[in-house]
Amino acid sequence: MVAEEVAEVNPDLVIYDPDGKPYTVRYEAVNAMLLNEFLNEHRKNKEQEATMPRLVAADTHRQEQIEALTAALQKVRAQLELSKSVTQTILNSQ
Repeated sequence: MVAEEVAEVNPDLVIYDPDGKPYTVRYEAVNAMLLNEFLNEHRKNKEQEATMPRLVAADTHRQEQIEALTAALQKVRAQLELSKSVTQTILNSQ
């Protein structure tokens, strides 16, 4: 039963009988496979750790850009309001 379950996940880890049915698990190969998977995951983790500072820096830069654009937009709004106020004052004076 165990060999059949392992065969579903990784057929290379199983020895088959003459009829082609899973017979036993190649336990010596399981350790090598697990070590290989661990090393792959460890490498991916290190790559992600190396990427993290770049992502944080990019996010910080974008946040600074957003703040600068927000400040510029507020200035434009203030100028627009001032322009409306001057226009209204001129219209009221006439």
